[in-house]
Amino acid sequence: MRGIAVLGSTGSIGCSTLDVIRRHPDRFRVVALTGGTNRARLEAQASEWRPALSVLAADPDSDRRLIEVATRPDVDVVVNAMVGFAGLEATLAALAAGKRVALANKESLVVAGELVERARVAGGGELVPIDSEHSAVWQCLVGHGGRASRLILTASGGPFRQWSADRVANATVAEALNHPTWRMGNKITVDSASLANKAMEVIEGHFLFGVPYQAIEVVVHPQSIVHAFVEFPDGSVLAQLGFPSMELPILYSLSYPERWTDPGVRRFDPVAASALTFEPVRVDVFRAFSAGVAAGVAGGTAPAVFNAANEVAVARFLEGRLPFGRIAATIETVLERHRPGPQESLAVVQAADRWGRAEAEAVIG
Repeated sequence: MRGIAVLGSTGSIGCSTLDVIRRHPDRFRVVALTGGTNRARLEAQASEWRPALSVLAADPDSDRRLIEVATRPDVDVVVNAMVGFAGLEATLAALAAGKRVALANKESLVVAGELVERARVAGGGELVPIDSEHSAVWQCLVGHGGRASRLILTASGGPFRQWSADRVANATVAEALNHPTWRMGNKITVDSASLANKAMEVIEGHFLFGVPYQAIEVVVHPQSIVHAFVEFPDGSVLAQLGFPSMELPILYSLSYPERWTDPGVRRFDPVAASALTFEPVRVDVFRAFSAGVAAGVAGGTAPAVFNAANEVAVARFLEGRLPFGRIAATIETVLERHRPGPQESLAVVQAADRWGRAEAEAVIG
């Protein structure tokens, strides 16, 4: 029985994680649950799973209790499904405590990839990805020496894949949340529409697999069947395929190095999946993607500032205070004003995050 802590259990990834665990009651015990603002859902989950500890972000002293959850001695795997910068400290604490961290909180690696790696090495923890694209890369590398010469990550293209630049710039909240293939929380859905999420995944891939930025590419794949391609030094290419569902990468992150039978995972049918098509990213339209990759290449505190500006801009867009087209423009302006420094400590990254948020608010006005 593996003890599981689910951080962000009330969100889409958290709920999917509990669905997977529910199908394997003899293998897992839910030790702790944490949620954001959905108290009713967290209480319902706590009633079903009877965890030793449940924490809501709005509760008093929730930050300290979140770290307590991530480092409990009876927790073997920490599923970090939190959204945004808020998930970073739990990732660092869990790795420093020697836990396996099944990471869906991409912001942890985006804003502080160097710090995360230091915590993993120092504490002897294990970092495994839940993102479908990085799980795909990981699955291709297992048993093949772990040496990739090139990664090709796929993007669905989101709801605006074929829209003109003017139409994208004036997209409504309802249109941005109408994703064609995935059902996710509002923030990640908007990130998918702007392709900011794909820039974050490039940064993640760099830190997860040690592949240089110039060897990580992104292609648009509307069907969302191929999740990634991995090219090896001899030119051979492997791909991981599957119908759009987060439950398979969640299951693999929990069961690794084994593969367990799971009746809840849809079986692949190549005929039903056909035809598979691929397109280049329209970087002139989806400028948040280019800005994010450039921040990753710049390194240091630049990715933290990219993430901070994006989080603020997306929040204002969802509130109806910012046009969709100004999300990328806000990010670009904030990054132009930033002078990156090294990721010396958590305090430095936190300061960069605060600066980026304040600057984004000033740009938005």
